[in-house]
Amino acid sequence: MEEDILDSEQKEEDKDNSIRPQALDEYIGQSEVKENIKVFIEAAKMRNEPLDHVLLYGPPGLGKTTLANIIANELGSNLKTASGPAIEKSGDLAAVLSTLEPGDVLFIDEIHRMPRFIEEILYPAMEDFTLDIVVGSDNNTRSIKIDLPPFTLVGATTRAGDLTSPLRDRFGITCKLKYYDEDELRMIIERTSRVLNMPIAHEAAVSLARRSRGTPRIANRLFKRVRDFALVEGLDEINEEITNKALGRLKVDKAGLDETDHQFLKAIIEKFNGGPVGIETIASSIGEEISTIEDVYEPYLLQNGFIKRTARGRVVTKKAYEHLEIEFQDRLFF
Repeated sequence: MEEDILDSEQKEEDKDNSIRPQALDEYIGQSEVKENIKVFIEAAKMRNEPLDHVLLYGPPGLGKTTLANIIANELGSNLKTASGPAIEKSGDLAAVLSTLEPGDVLFIDEIHRMPRFIEEILYPAMEDFTLDIVVGSDNNTRSIKIDLPPFTLVGATTRAGDLTSPLRDRFGITCKLKYYDEDELRMIIERTSRVLNMPIAHEAAVSLARRSRGTPRIANRLFKRVRDFALVEGLDEINEEITNKALGRLKVDKAGLDETDHQFLKAIIEKFNGGPVGIETIASSIGEEISTIEDVYEPYLLQNGFIKRTARGRVVTKKAYEHLEIEFQDRLFF
């Protein structure tokens, strides 16, 4: 029985991993980025050289990790992964770099959160494929130079502005990932439904895509939760009715706004007369971290015109009032 459970869990994990496309031709959306990377990879192969270092930036959930995996696959290389916050000492970086083989791809997620002194150690590794480390303490310090094999660094960040200029300038390829349109998200949802062997009606996929905030990660997460509701109700296919019911239970409205979005907008409207109000004050009033609001919630609300940023703080727009069905109070001054 236990072996059957473990086998079932492993199959489910394999299915979840297979949601990620493995090649550029399977990757939906980001057409310009995809086509450019295809050219750069092909040129690097023709020159028999490693691909220039790649910086991927944009809001969370748009496929930066997936794209790093695809780059390694397209190059026929191994992918080694690390996280910026986890690299705290020079030894941590040395341990990662020392495992690289010629042509490997090193993916560093949240690269903007690496300590500045680690960045400085990374510069010669990126430019000359060498690692200079100072060992010892007090008067017994000495520098060790380690030669590294040629490799490609793929850095991912949600905050490109937080990268220092010297680090940013060392990336030969810079790609900005944008929010997906509804048709692209629908295709991603339909692909996920095939991978997870749970059919979804076209109208349901459209409805789900419309509420996915332009983000594949959210689209796939919502699909799995809607699938749960469909399975419990004994459905062989996800239809629009169960989709709307499930998303209603999850408190995701027709514009893709969830409970935290509503708290955010209502806090500005009800507690601060629609704004302007500073982000620190908003974060305190709804019990969320400033970084979470800035990275996860604000970009979508800004892009879709629910809020505006002014010199004095955040302001809720007329569109937000209408969406929340709250009477709009026009203000002469922000």
